[in-house]
Amino acid sequence: MAKQPRTLSGKVVAITGGARGIGRATAAALVRRGARVAVGDVDLAAAEQTAQELGFGVVALALDVTDRDSFGAFLAQTEAQLGPLDVLVNNAGIMLLGSFAEESETATERQLAINLAGVITGSKLALARFLPRRTGHLVNVASTAGKAGIPGGATYSATKFAVVGLTEAIRAELRGSGVETSVVMPVPVRTELAAGLQKGRGIDLVEPEDVADAIVDALEFPRHDVFVPRSIGRVTKIGALLPRSVSDAVSRAMRTDRILAGADATARAEYERRATAREPAAAGESPAASEPAVTSGP
Repeated sequence: MAKQPRTLSGKVVAITGGARGIGRATAAALVRRGARVAVGDVDLAAAEQTAQELGFGVVALALDVTDRDSFGAFLAQTEAQLGPLDVLVNNAGIMLLGSFAEESETATERQLAINLAGVITGSKLALARFLPRRTGHLVNVASTAGKAGIPGGATYSATKFAVVGLTEAIRAELRGSGVETSVVMPVPVRTELAAGLQKGRGIDLVEPEDVADAIVDALEFPRHDVFVPRSIGRVTKIGALLPRSVSDAVSRAMRTDRILAGADATARAEYERRATAREPAAAGESPAASEPAVTSGP
C-alpha cells in the first residue's frame, strides 16, 4: 500500500528570505497545499507584494535574520496572525565569490552572519516552540556546496557545510521528540545568486520551483536529506567514496571546479554589491539579510 502524504492544509509555515526566489516559490507551493504562510524578508515592500500576489493565507513580515530580536519578533508575529508554528524554512542566504586569500572581511562576515548564524538563531527559536508541543518540522536550506568544497566560494562552502552538519546534529538530538528535520541541498538554482556562474558538464541549473517542490515533498513524506535534483545525491555519495586524486580528476573533467571560480564578475557585480550591504536602505532592491532575489545554491 502506497504511503499517504501528510496533509499540509492549515499548517503554519514561516519562510525566511521569502519575498523572492526559492522562498517565494516555496510559499506559492505551500499555499497550493492549503498551508498558511508567513513570508519574512528584510525588504518588507517586496514581501508585501509577494503576499498580495499569493493571496489568502499569506502574511508579509519584516525580518533581518542577523538580528535575534528581529527573528524572534518574526516568529511571534507569525503565530499571532496565523497560529502555532508548524514549520520553519530557514532559506535566507547569500553567496559572494572570489579567491579566499583575497576575500574582504565584509564578505566573510556577511556570509557567516546570514548563512550560518541566521540559521542557528532561527533553528533555536523554532525548536523553543516545537519541543514543548512535541511536533514541528525544521527545514534548513543548504547546498551541494555543503557536501563538496567548491573553489571560488570557500567561505560560502564553509557556511553550507556547517548548515549540513548543524542540521545533522540537531536531527540526532531530536530523536524521539516528535520534531523532524530536513536539510535541502540543491545544485545551482536559476536565480540572481547564480548570475555569471559557469556550467559544469552534465550539471544544469534547476528552477526555484524544483527546490520548492522538493521542500513540499519532504514535508508531506518526511525525510532528512533533500537533494535537488535527487540524482545529485547519488553522485555526491559515490564521489565521497572515490580516492582524492580520482575525485579531483572527475571534478576537472566535469568542470565543476570552474562553476564558481570561473564566474563572470561583471555579471555578478550588482548582486554582490547589494549582498554585502549592511543596511537595508543601502542595499536597494533586496538587502543581504534576506538574500536578494535568490536563495541557497549551488
